[in-house]
Amino acid sequence: MERKNAWNYYSTEERKRVEDISRAYCHFLDCSKTERECTASAIRLAESRGYKNLETIIETGGTLKPGDRIYACHMGKTVALFQIGAEPFEKGMNILGAHIDSPRIDIKQIPIYEEQGNVYMDTHYYGGVKKYQWLALPLAIHGIIVRKDGTKAEIKLGEKERDPAFVITDLLPHLGKEQNEQKVKDFINAEKMDLLVGNLPSASEKNEKEPEVVKKTVLKLLQEQYQVGEEDFISAELEIVPAGKARDCGLDRSMILGYGQDDRSCAFTSLLALLEVKMTKRTSCCVLVDKEEIGSVGATGMHSKFFENTVAELLELYGGYSALKLRRTMTNSNMLSSDVSAAYDPMFAEYYEKKNSAYLGNGLVFNKYSGSGGKSGANDANAEYMARLRQVMDKHKVVMQTAELGAVDKGGGGTIAYIMANYGMNVIDCGIPVLNMHAPWEVSSKADIYEALKGYIAFLKEA
Repeated sequence: MERKNAWNYYSTEERKRVEDISRAYCHFLDCSKTERECTASAIRLAESRGYKNLETIIETGGTLKPGDRIYACHMGKTVALFQIGAEPFEKGMNILGAHIDSPRIDIKQIPIYEEQGNVYMDTHYYGGVKKYQWLALPLAIHGIIVRKDGTKAEIKLGEKERDPAFVITDLLPHLGKEQNEQKVKDFINAEKMDLLVGNLPSASEKNEKEPEVVKKTVLKLLQEQYQVGEEDFISAELEIVPAGKARDCGLDRSMILGYGQDDRSCAFTSLLALLEVKMTKRTSCCVLVDKEEIGSVGATGMHSKFFENTVAELLELYGGYSALKLRRTMTNSNMLSSDVSAAYDPMFAEYYEKKNSAYLGNGLVFNKYSGSGGKSGANDANAEYMARLRQVMDKHKVVMQTAELGAVDKGGGGTIAYIMANYGMNVIDCGIPVLNMHAPWEVSSKADIYEALKGYIAFLKEA
């Protein structure tokens, strides 16, 4: 298969379009560093394009008809958006599904402690991370603290120029001889990946023997700025993420460096595709879910019944729910599991197989199968479905490539594809290639972002 560099096919006007999309994408990344922030950003964009809250339609006794635009949000961390098509639901939907959680560091529920004059927040990492990559970086805290009375304090600290930043400390190289002999997984004990948050003793404490005088300063600041106490951390969701904005990467500015591109690159392009598509034959859908990085579990992961329940509600408002209609709708649907692929990295060539790798700038990636060690845990798409998608992409002049996630027996991974395939629908993984996947800062190609948007639009229109 001949590979194509997407940049070679762009006119001057189209290159301007690529830059416009890239700027909007970087803004989306900056506003969406947590699942709650990403969901809120998606809803704001959707409402600006005429999407209505499903809960409001149900409460007011409304109904649905072709052309209507609806969204449903669950627990503030998962959202499904629909544009009702001309055909009945039972004919199936065209679904773009991405996850909006990313590897990170979480703050524990009893986090604050003082050790030898330094105050830390105790942490637990989330998802597949190389722990050493999170040391000695400027970090920010995002999330919410819910007080006992149900009121919330929203936290976003470390992003603005005048904000304090935070850090997980590392051992200096002068003392690191033994550390350098460790395996990567043992390089740092996860229980020592705690966030440094304070060093200033309380001004009211004159006795140097008074315990935890620095911790008192930190707790006082939290009370003054956010009206929260130490016990309120029990009901908090606080995430530690890299501090700083997404930005152009490379002398030629052809790439984007940013946090959370797995999988918010595909979430952004899937959402934008749905918002740009006009009335379609089949109902178009974009679902953005949480918890993929830890197995798609819980009430906001793809394994939950949220999506199925939402479709059932739509059927009821459209003309009457039945279990059979729901089953037909799900089985007859087509889906792109919009998730990123590993970009070929010449610095680590031995971990890839060149013919079947994804390359930056070579467009939208289709992964016919995923899994590891003999395709274990894979979704393996039908050849007929792959052929149909090739036809659609060619018609709309989408630059595309196919890939596996690394060389055989070198690794592998999974997505939400296999979960939706349980309904019997056609599903394939389809996203963009990313360098530094799961690192605090990931790299993507602006051209691939643009081709993903084109490809997702083509899929919604004609799959």
